[in-house]
Amino acid sequence: MTKQKITDNTLNQHLSKIEPDKIDVFLLNKGTVRGALLHGTKMINQMRLNHNLGILETLALGQAYMGAGLMTSMIKGNDRISFAIECGGPIKGLSVEANADGQVRGYLFANPIPITNPVESFDLSPFFGPGFLSVTKHLESSKQPFTGQVMLQHGRIARDLANYFLESEQIKTAFVLSVFFDKDGRAVGAGGLFLQALPGAEATALNLLEDFVQNMPSLGKYFATEGSSRSLINSSFKDFHPEIIGEKSVAFDCGCTKERFTSFLASMDISDKDEILKNGPFPLVTTCHNCGTDYNFSKEELQAIFSN
Repeated sequence: MTKQKITDNTLNQHLSKIEPDKIDVFLLNKGTVRGALLHGTKMINQMRLNHNLGILETLALGQAYMGAGLMTSMIKGNDRISFAIECGGPIKGLSVEANADGQVRGYLFANPIPITNPVESFDLSPFFGPGFLSVTKHLESSKQPFTGQVMLQHGRIARDLANYFLESEQIKTAFVLSVFFDKDGRAVGAGGLFLQALPGAEATALNLLEDFVQNMPSLGKYFATEGSSRSLINSSFKDFHPEIIGEKSVAFDCGCTKERFTSFLASMDISDKDEILKNGPFPLVTTCHNCGTDYNFSKEELQAIFSN
């Protein structure tokens, strides 16, 4: 994977001043609620640059990246978790995945998102339309991945992820996903919150937390103004006796390599190989959908690959 270099000096100065990207994992209410707070401003900007995204596209895919990142608080070791949305709206859908080390990757099915009228709000529901959300857990301890699917109910990634856990896994869960843009369209703050009931959670406490989540201020704006993750946890949830139990990294990253694409090309049918060598184009450009990295192959390289 090649990470594109951020060349916007104003953005770079801003990123140097705010808290580094990370996920703080914590417990509330005597260990009956699990929480995770994600700061991902740099991750979202790197994602935006690699995928060449506009504001609307950054908002949609950025929320998905943070949702996947937050769910890594539930996995460990070599586990991975992914989710995909397939829908009838202009977005068409998206696919993201994250591993237990906090490496997140993924892409939009439509980039740019086709729009016919000026965007008047950051409500993404009109761009999703009817569709399905699928969540897949790739657990090291299981021979087969587990996938659950629900219909989209809200067209808002945070609420539809929460609905997935309630419908598919019968676990009360809340998500907050927020990207804040400055007047020039820079993504200057990005943050997400995940809360999930554990055995023994009291309905009263869960209702209070749910009300709090619905009314909390913008996490993106909070992190854009140099807010601290741990200060937010300790101050916002003080009535629920927060206990921070860990910290995890989170970053835009992808395990793709030119060698992997070489193996794919080598496995192609002979007729397809002959067609490429005859008609090109040269160099042949292959692109990783998950991170936007291009890998170029010259005619000489292709001849060597196809001859083996």
